[in-house]
Amino acid sequence: MIAEDAVLLREGLVHLLERLGHRVLAAVGDGPSLLAAAREHRPDLVVADVRMPPGHTDEGLRAARRLRAEQPGLAVLLLSQYVEQTFADELLGERHDGAGTGYLLKERVGNVEEFTDAVARVAAGATVVDPEVVRQLLARRRDPLARLTPREREVLAFMAEGRSNAAIARRLFVTEAAVAKHIASILLKLDLPPAAPDDHRRVLAVLTYLRA
Repeated sequence: MIAEDAVLLREGLVHLLERLGHRVLAAVGDGPSLLAAAREHRPDLVVADVRMPPGHTDEGLRAARRLRAEQPGLAVLLLSQYVEQTFADELLGERHDGAGTGYLLKERVGNVEEFTDAVARVAAGATVVDPEVVRQLLARRRDPLARLTPREREVLAFMAEGRSNAAIARRLFVTEAAVAKHIASILLKLDLPPAAPDDHRRVLAVLTYLRA
């Protein structure tokens, strides 16, 4: 499902996703319509603007959170014109029980390869955060990362984007073993509980600097 009040962008998203083989069950332009359509069609993934009518504040975010409570496992990819720290905290700070979660700037939609990759990863259960969102949040909240080396902060930024160890290794031109070593050091320095599953500890590592 797509929820976006700008008609041209909404229709463009429908065309793009259908061309890539996705089935778009509904495309709406406001928060109440998103709730009604999602309850009727029960989609696997909702792509929604954060700010929509009637109030143009946080209708998309509130609708997504409400639907998540009603439909556990629903994947949500939120789009925003600007980096909005509170919205990122609220969306990423909740427990999602394996449901995919994404937060992208709208400018990312213009890069078809990056956008479609994000859609696929969120639909598959990954957490995807726009690189610019990560950069700005890291700049604002660097204190929790003071114990990390520059390379470890770089690895953590890629983790926040939802990248796998293999993908991070390709980006940094290092081995997967080296990436695994960096991640182990990050988790240790951020005092994350070793008893938790590795996937959950990765999410906690990202949330540590988003929340601190």
